[in-house]
Amino acid sequence: MAERPRLYLLDTNVLMHDPTALFRFAEHDVYLPMIVLEELDRSKKGVSEVARNVRQVSRFIGQMMAPGDKLEDGLTLTEPEGLNLKAGTGRLYFQTEHFDNGSELVGDRSLADNEILLAALSLTRKHPDTQIILVSKDINLRIKAAIHGITAEDYYNDRALDDLSLLYSGITELDADFWDNHETRDSWTEEGRTFYRLCRRDDDDWHPNQCLRLAGNNGLEAMVREVSVDQIVIEVARDFRREQHGVWGIQARNPEQNFALNLLMDPEVDFVTLLGTAGTGKTLLALAAGLAQTLDNKIYREIIMTRATVSVGEEIGYLPGTEEEKMTPWMGALTDNLEVLTEPEDGGHGGEWGRAVTNELMASRIKIRSLNFMRGRTFLNRYLIIDEAQNITPKQMKTLITRAGPGTKIICLGNVEQIDTPYLTETTSGLTFAVDRFQDWQHAGHVTLRRGERSRLADFASEAL
Repeated sequence: MAERPRLYLLDTNVLMHDPTALFRFAEHDVYLPMIVLEELDRSKKGVSEVARNVRQVSRFIGQMMAPGDKLEDGLTLTEPEGLNLKAGTGRLYFQTEHFDNGSELVGDRSLADNEILLAALSLTRKHPDTQIILVSKDINLRIKAAIHGITAEDYYNDRALDDLSLLYSGITELDADFWDNHETRDSWTEEGRTFYRLCRRDDDDWHPNQCLRLAGNNGLEAMVREVSVDQIVIEVARDFRREQHGVWGIQARNPEQNFALNLLMDPEVDFVTLLGTAGTGKTLLALAAGLAQTLDNKIYREIIMTRATVSVGEEIGYLPGTEEEKMTPWMGALTDNLEVLTEPEDGGHGGEWGRAVTNELMASRIKIRSLNFMRGRTFLNRYLIIDEAQNITPKQMKTLITRAGPGTKIICLGNVEQIDTPYLTETTSGLTFAVDRFQDWQHAGHVTLRRGERSRLADFASEAL
């Protein structure tokens, strides 16, 4: 039995989230009710990401329309030049007549969601041989559609992965028989670093800068430096847990932190992503490595720190001052970690004057910037930290990463289990996209930090609450 043709009815929030959604439904047709067009029109003003997406949807539709088109017959979904989406072969239909629907189950008909629901019910009756599917990112609308017997789905094409458990962790635990299963072709030492060239098996899945840890507390810690068809080159990781190898007075407390510092201190790695729950040391490690390479090694001119300004509780109103002063309340993590990093190693014998001088020097090299003003900028020889990156959309992430000029290193920090942005999920966050898309690039690295290192109180709270 042949499958019934499908007609996908799109909710407004799908197009607000991804303007290319019109072209993502393969050979199937797409339908837009009049209320969706009206909501798009109401949301087109402003400079927000949503407003830009809405205007892009309108431009896409305008490009597909031609003089003399009969909208009752729909428009051919012609992919605009330069998108490279492998667009579908279906048609785009609009609501061209009034819906005569007497369903009493539908509540307040002045609500846009209920108008969309009525459109789906009317199409179901009008086209019994067509499978009507409502696509919405609003779970409440999907619940109401299910009550009325209408198939409703979330929008899946914006996901980096089907499930967060498939996300690349950056660290691989090696079996005890690793050396027996991988023939060593060569080994050498270069500038105090030890390398091994190993044969690659067919079932191996290696990535550049992947962190490797041999089973056992005293096992080998290494990093993959080269990946080819038949061999890999691994380098023994530097041990930042020793005091003499400390970074700005900070030592790694666990293997994950040690791998993170290896990536952060490597000038050949231009892009680093650190995932982890609260208290795993993401910001502290990134700042310590940045200060060491900016003030001591003079690799970077300054540290730039930014973050998505999404509040956890109620808004507190407008903030006074310059761009940096407005961002300061959002940068509590920066302030807290700077206090740790400016504590003198001699237990305070430097006095308040010495601490003030240190704070002033560090403040002169650390700039706080807002995401709102990043578009069009280019950063040269900068150490850019993007905090709370889980609240950034994939498009915003692309905007930020493409700001990097020669000599700039970008570090993205976040916890995908703490997303505060509406319509973003663990699998659609820009941070998840960055981890997934950069895992095979030679100059990128990723580590998932798992052990909290704040205090026994914080560790217990994260587990018990």
